[in-house]
Amino acid sequence: MDAHDPRSIPELVSALTGDLANLVRKESELVRTEVGEKISGAGKAAGVLGVGAALLLGAFLVLLQALVLALTKVMDPVWASVLVGITVGAFGALLVRAAVHRMTPSELAPDRSARQLQKDASMLKEQVR
Repeated sequence: MDAHDPRSIPELVSALTGDLANLVRKESELVRTEVGEKISGAGKAAGVLGVGAALLLGAFLVLLQALVLALTKVMDPVWASVLVGITVGAFGALLVRAAVHRMTPSELAPDRSARQLQKDASMLKEQVR
């Protein structure tokens, strides 16, 4: 700040208050935008999860039946069905778990905005000194 600033202390305080209000308003807009982006990403992940599940169901039903039929040549048909069902169920559970992890609240947190708010707070503390 220039030592020869013609503004009075109340004017400087008023300007500082206005600047701080503007900064808070801009930061809140940034948080809203980032949260919107994260929610949009989670929505896309949910859509991918649904499409993936539908494709798995349709395509794998045919392939799994073929696998069961092939295994009946070496084992009882009931045990062939159980073996294929358990194996595919475990794989499907892993895929669903990975997709659900991408939709957790920690993945939706506005981390860029939080970092920027911390930088702004540090800068403000530096300016006040």
